[in-house]
Amino acid sequence: MKSGIVSLVGRPNVGKSTLMNHLLKRHLAITSNKPQTTRNAIQGVYQDEEAQIVFVDTPGIHKPTHKLGTYLNKEAYYHMEDVDLILFLVDASLKLGPGDQYIIESLKQNHVPVFLVLNKIDKLKKEQIMDKIKEYMDLYPFQEIIPISALKEDNLKTLLKVMKSYLKEGACYYEEGDITNQSTRFLLSELIREKVFRLTEEEIPHSVACTIESIETKKNSVTIYADIITDRESIKKIIVGANGQMIKKIGTYAREDMEEMLGKKVYLNLLVKVVKNWRDKDKYLKEFGYQDL
Repeated sequence: MKSGIVSLVGRPNVGKSTLMNHLLKRHLAITSNKPQTTRNAIQGVYQDEEAQIVFVDTPGIHKPTHKLGTYLNKEAYYHMEDVDLILFLVDASLKLGPGDQYIIESLKQNHVPVFLVLNKIDKLKKEQIMDKIKEYMDLYPFQEIIPISALKEDNLKTLLKVMKSYLKEGACYYEEGDITNQSTRFLLSELIREKVFRLTEEEIPHSVACTIESIETKKNSVTIYADIITDRESIKKIIVGANGQMIKKIGTYAREDMEEMLGKKVYLNLLVKVVKNWRDKDKYLKEFGYQDL
């Protein structure tokens, strides 16, 4: 069987997490319109009769304006090394910008085959797609250029087929049935954080984390106690909402996804906490992405 590690890189909000979720047919990586939603590199395992492909969803590479941004770039660059393939995703509906050129320059330092994956082609006409391909061809010798729509799953079968042709025969990295390197607690906490970002939109900054405090499992149900952590009272008020309506909505949507993931009835108890000196508290360092600073 063929096997390999494939890293997904690109600017924030180009669809890396969406692509991985649709390739795996599972909601592993959280998505939102907020840049830098992905903080940790998440591995998702695709396997069929021909190959096992370990996809690594990395944080969006961008010009950092704070320590978290510096950390996220460091995390993304780390996962561009010692892989078998790199998928460089771009939003084909947007103009080629300095952010894309910045990533292309970093790709030149690697000796790994790079595919250019033009995402969101459903927003373009055929002639626009061709123009975009020509534009990028002048910048880097991509091994393959594949237009797709991750959300609509257009051309994903072709992407998989071409990727397999570049992989070598080898041992599998994960046991059959494994789907990710992350723990269930991590995935559950990420589902909550996703709903916070999606429902509050631009009102919430990045200094929000979610932790699973305890899980009580019964035969047909699971009770989960979770904390949403922020460093400001003003942010807590937004998350709670008028008469508790926002936190109720966050809990409802998160619980629905948790039930789909766990296959059981879920009772979710959410508590919003303000931790003003969270940088000094080991418990929350990893949740905020500062573990390597």
